[in-house]
Amino acid sequence: MHVNTPMTKWLACGALALSALALGGCATKQVLPQEATPATDYLIGPGDNLSIVVWRNPEVSQGVPVRPDGKITTPLVEDLQASGKTSTELARDIEKALSKFIQQPVVTVIVTGFVGVYSEQIKVIGQAARPQALPYRRDMSLLDVLIAVGGVTDFAAGNRAIILRTVDGKQQKLNVRLNDLIKDGDISANLPMRPGDVLVVPESYF
Repeated sequence: MHVNTPMTKWLACGALALSALALGGCATKQVLPQEATPATDYLIGPGDNLSIVVWRNPEVSQGVPVRPDGKITTPLVEDLQASGKTSTELARDIEKALSKFIQQPVVTVIVTGFVGVYSEQIKVIGQAARPQALPYRRDMSLLDVLIAVGGVTDFAAGNRAIILRTVDGKQQKLNVRLNDLIKDGDISANLPMRPGDVLVVPESYF
C-alpha cells in the first residue's frame, strides 16, 4: 500500500526537478564543429634535397638540391623546373626528358630535405625565441609552430599575438593567446595552421 506523505511528495518533486535540470543541460550543450584540415600535397621548393632514382639506371640516379631559382640539374637533364611541383609531377617530367636517351624510363623522386615553396611556408616573426620560416606540414597546429621556434621570449606579449592569413586574396587577422597556450596549458587556444600563415608575436609594453 502506497502512502502519500509530505516527505514522499517532497522527494518526488526533488527527483522531477533534477530530471528537468539534466534534460535542460543536455538540451543546451553545444558541440563546436572542428575546422577541417585541407588535404594538400607537398610542393617542392628551393633548398629542398631530392633523391632521384631511375629504375635499372643507377648511373643517372643521384641526390640533387633544388637551386634558389627552383630548378635542378641531373645527368642527361639540365635546368628542369622543380619548385612548385609534387614529387610525382617532377618524376613524370624527368621521365619525359630522359625518354630522349633511355627507353621507357621509370623515375621515382623522394624529398629527403624539406624547405617547401616560399608561399606555403609558415613564417614566425617578432618576439619568438628563434624567428624563422618553417615548411608547412599537414595537420600542423599553432603549438607545433611554437615548439619548432622554441616558444617566445620574456619580452613577448603572447596574448596579443596575431596570425596573418590570406583567404581568397584577402588578408585576415586572427587573434591568438600564446601565453594561455604555452604557460597555462589552455589547449583551447591551439589552432590549426594553414600554408602561408604568418605568426606575429609583439613585444610587451612593459
